[in-house]
Amino acid sequence: MSADALDQDLDDLAVSARAVLLRAIEASGAFAAGPRWRDAFAVVPRHLFVPYYYVSGAGGYERRWGESPDPHTRERWLRGAYEDTPLATRLRDGVLLSSSSQPSLMALMLAELRVEDGHRVLEIGAGTGYNAALLSYRLGDGNVTTVDLDPEITESARRHLEEAGYRPTVVTGDGARGVPERAPFDRIIATCTLTSVPRAWLAQCAPGALILAPLATGLIALTVRDAGHAEGRFLETGAYFVPLRGSDRSEPEPVALAGVPRRARENDLFRFLLSLTRGTLDPQEAAALWEREGMPGRERYGITLDAGHAWAWLDEPEGPYAWPLPDPSGP
Repeated sequence: MSADALDQDLDDLAVSARAVLLRAIEASGAFAAGPRWRDAFAVVPRHLFVPYYYVSGAGGYERRWGESPDPHTRERWLRGAYEDTPLATRLRDGVLLSSSSQPSLMALMLAELRVEDGHRVLEIGAGTGYNAALLSYRLGDGNVTTVDLDPEITESARRHLEEAGYRPTVVTGDGARGVPERAPFDRIIATCTLTSVPRAWLAQCAPGALILAPLATGLIALTVRDAGHAEGRFLETGAYFVPLRGSDRSEPEPVALAGVPRRARENDLFRFLLSLTRGTLDPQEAAALWEREGMPGRERYGITLDAGHAWAWLDEPEGPYAWPLPDPSGP
C-alpha cells in the first residue's frame, strides 16, 4: 500500500473513530448541561493533539507514535487517540507531567462551565491544546486564553492548535497568577489539581464569573461576586488531574490511615473528605464524621472565599462543619 493510500485510510479511520468517541461521550451524559459542546467534539480532531502518547504496561510505558513506519502501530496509535481514556503525553523519570484528559470528563467540565456566546475564558494548564481547541471552536479564538508554566508544553500546544486551525492566546507563565493582561474573564477552567483557589483569579474575573477547577479529587464550581468573594459547591463527579506546578505548590504527603475502618479506607467519598480536610481533621475524626453524616457525596460540600479567608464546608457555609483551606492569596 502506498503512503498516500495509508494516510487516506488513517483519515477515514479518524472520522469513524471520532464518531464512536462522540457516542461514548453522549452515553455518559456529559453533554447534559451544554448540548452545544457536541458539535465541538464532533469536529475537533483529537489525534492532532497527541502525535505520541504513552500506555502503561507490565514492562513500563509503551510509546505510541503517529509517525511510526509500521502501519499497524500507526493504526493502534490512532484508535487509542479516540478512546474515552486519559493519555499520558509527557513523562520525566517515570513521573507524569502532562496528559490529555479523558474526553467524557472534558466534555462534562466544559458543559458545566455554562459558557455563553462572547464569553472570555481562561484555561489553566494548556496540556496538549485539545481543550483550548474545543473552547476556540465554541467561542472563537479571540475569547480563549490558555496558560502553562512549562515552555515546552506551551510550544507544543501552540503547534498542535495551529495544525488543527485554531489560534487562541497561548501564554507561558505561572497559572496561579492568571493572565492579568487578558482580563477580565467570564470563566476560568483549570485542568490541573489545586490545593487552594488563587486570589489572583478572582481579581481577574468579571462579576458573576464562574471558576471550575479540580480540588481534593472533586470539581468545585465557584461563582465570583467580586475580587474578594466567591462561593460554590462541588459537582457530584470525581476528578483526578496532574497537580498545578509552580513555586511552593508541592504535593502533600500521603496520610496514614491506621485505625480507620476498612469501609472508609476503601471508599472514594471518604478519601475526598480526607483530602479536603487535610491538615485540619485527622483521619479518625474524618471517618467518624463521614459515618455520622451518612457517607455524604461530593455535592454536599462547598468552598467559600471571603475577606482573606477560605474554608470548605459540609451542607452550609456557616454550618457546624467547616474547615480552613490553605492561604489562597498566592504570590
